[in-house]
Amino acid sequence: MDNRLDLGDEEEGDVGTLWHSLDWLTSCVMVVGGALPYASQYQQILRTKNTDGFSTRVCLVLLVANILRILFWFGKQFEVTLLLQSVVMILTMLVMLNLCCSVQNTNRITTKQQHITDLDPRFFWSWDGFEDYLIFLLAFTLPCAFTTLLLLDSSLFVESLGFLAVLTEAMLGLPQLLQNQRNHSTTGMSVNMVLLWMAGDSFKTAYFALKESPLQFLLCGLTQVLVDLAILYQVCLYSQDPWDKLA
Repeated sequence: MDNRLDLGDEEEGDVGTLWHSLDWLTSCVMVVGGALPYASQYQQILRTKNTDGFSTRVCLVLLVANILRILFWFGKQFEVTLLLQSVVMILTMLVMLNLCCSVQNTNRITTKQQHITDLDPRFFWSWDGFEDYLIFLLAFTLPCAFTTLLLLDSSLFVESLGFLAVLTEAMLGLPQLLQNQRNHSTTGMSVNMVLLWMAGDSFKTAYFALKESPLQFLLCGLTQVLVDLAILYQVCLYSQDPWDKLA
C-alpha cells in the first residue's frame, strides 16, 4: 500500500515538473517570439540595401505601445513575462531603426537632411539621424512616466493607459497594410516576417486567454490576427506567385 502511495507521489511530482518546464518554455517563447519575425526583415534589408518595402512606422507603433505597456505594468502588475517581452521588443525596434537609418543614409542622393529639430511635421518619423528617433522617444517617455506617477492611484487612468497601450499595439500591422495599399505592391516586404507575425499573434492570443491576462491583451491579440490576415491577402492580391518571396 505504501509503495503504491510512493509511486503515486512520484508520478504527480513528474507531471508537476513537466508542466513547470512547459510553462517556463512558453514564457521564453513569449519573451523573444515577438522579436523573431524582424530577423527575416533585417536580413532582407541588409542583403538588398533597400528599405522601401518596410514601413518604419511599424517601429513607431511598437515603440509607443511597449513604452505604454511598461508604464501600465506599474499601475496594474501583470505577468513579468509580458513586461520582459516589451523590453525585448523596444530593443529590437531600435536595432531595426538604426539599420534603416544607416541604409537610407548610404543610398541618399541629396545632401539635405531632415532632423527632428526642424520641427517640420511633413517629415515626422522620416528623419535621417538615428539620434532623432531617440530624442523623440525620450520626449515621449518622460512626460508619460511623470503623468503615470502622478495618477498611479487612479484606476480609471491605469485602465485607460492599458487600453491605449494595447490599442496602439493592435495597430502594429496597419502602417505596413497602408504602405502596401499605397504602393499596390508588397515588394521588399518579407513575407516570412508576416507569416511569423501571424504565428506569433495567434500563439500570444491563446496565451492571453489561458493565462487570464487583462482583457486589453486579448482584444489586442485578436485584432492583430485580423490585420495579419489582411496583409497576407495583399501578398496574394499583388503578386502572381507570392511564395517566391519566401526565398
